[in-house]
Amino acid sequence: MKKSVWQENYKIISAELKAMRIEAGLSQVSLSERLERPQSYVSKYENGDRYLDFIEVLAICSVCGTSPSQLIKKLGFDFKDL
Repeated sequence: MKKSVWQENYKIISAELKAMRIEAGLSQVSLSERLERPQSYVSKYENGDRYLDFIEVLAICSVCGTSPSQLIKKLGFDFKDL
C-alpha cells in the first residue's frame, strides 16, 4: 500500500490532539460525550486509525479550549504573511 505524503502530519495531529485533550483534563469518554460521538471515535483518531476533516478538528479544539492556530503552528505551517 502506498503511503500518503501527509502521513507524518496525520501522526503529529493525532499526538497533538491527544495531548490537547489530556491538558484540558478530559478523558476520551468525557471528550466524546461533549462531541456527541462514541468513545471509539476519539480512540480511533488518537491511534491514527481514523482521519479527521477540518470541521472535526475545529470542534475538538473548541471543546478542549485550544486555538486551532496552535495546532497549525505545530504542523510547521506559517501564515504570518497573510
